[in-house]
Amino acid sequence: MRKLFGPLVVILLVLCAGAVNIQAQTAPASDREQLAASNATPLTSKTAPLPQSVINSLASLPEADGLIYINPQRIFNEVLPKFLPPKDLEEMRKGFEAAKQQAGIDPAKIDYVVMTIRFKKPTADLNFQAPEILVVSSGDFSAEALIGLARVASGGKLRDEKYGSKTIELITIDQIAKESEKTPLLKSFSEFGVVALNANTIAAGSPGYLREAIDASEGRGHISKEALSLLVRDPNALISYAGSPIGAFTKSFGMQGTETNPRAPRCDSKIGDFYAALTMDASNFMIRGVSNADNPDTAKIVANLYTMLLRYATSSIKDPAAQSLLTRLSIAAEGDEVLFNADFPQQMVMDLIQQQMKPKKPVETTDVKSITKPTTHRRRRGRRH
Repeated sequence: MRKLFGPLVVILLVLCAGAVNIQAQTAPASDREQLAASNATPLTSKTAPLPQSVINSLASLPEADGLIYINPQRIFNEVLPKFLPPKDLEEMRKGFEAAKQQAGIDPAKIDYVVMTIRFKKPTADLNFQAPEILVVSSGDFSAEALIGLARVASGGKLRDEKYGSKTIELITIDQIAKESEKTPLLKSFSEFGVVALNANTIAAGSPGYLREAIDASEGRGHISKEALSLLVRDPNALISYAGSPIGAFTKSFGMQGTETNPRAPRCDSKIGDFYAALTMDASNFMIRGVSNADNPDTAKIVANLYTMLLRYATSSIKDPAAQSLLTRLSIAAEGDEVLFNADFPQQMVMDLIQQQMKPKKPVETTDVKSITKPTTHRRRRGRRH
């Protein structure tokens, strides 16, 4: 496993902008003034809202049952400066510069990172299949150069597979492949690949999903407009999620047929499609979510059910901090959707993080002397004659 660790880490860190070693330490109370002064200093010159070019790039993703979108530029420029002390910000900037010189990538100039998951229909023998995973990243970097670095780091473990006009670099994780002989569900995780979809977009994940990503980048079978619209519902989101959990369930458990025996779904509905996003303004972090309920009546029923569950959860939790967070969540039906909204002051979040980061006080123990029972001796009686 140690031999494969290097190339896998290189590929994953490139995609997730993890080429930088960030030590996120929360500033103590004495450093708050200095930390507040650093908040005005972004990691790059300016932060722009989600441009149309990024939306066009996201439109070339393959079909997915769930998507997580991450906006690294806003996180690096607006979020981290609010929570990291100046010395850590400076270390981060140095790390970015080192990553740019060594790997040709500036993590602060990555446009997006998207993680997608796709569920599969059961096989002919009616066995559940594990979902496929894909991570796609695009930005101001050379995808081919990054793959070249991963090839060198793998020590010859990567092998080429031609697919259309692209070359997929594949690696087999021997330990998982061996374990999959006993647990077939692991088989889909035993092979991992990476490919340059274009000059500045790189994808990594399951080989079958990579092939579909290549097809989608060339205009064949890309993500639906509905799923994309849901994902970028708030173009200023720091992180957003969109998915169809009920649709994934019906597919995975044969309600839409198997791979060899397709079946028309009995209920063609978008009910259960879900979206959630984390964003921020000058003073608050904001969570916005929406769940499709198909019609206004169902939306009210679902909203009432969620509200009752929220009240029960709030009353059951003893932690005051967790209670204060839950009380800020509002749930309401609007049309055929259920809306979730919550605003958290940034200072509240900072205080909670600082509280969690404080070292735990050692539990005081009192010395208790063990009480030993005195040994009792039985008197022997003499034998009578």
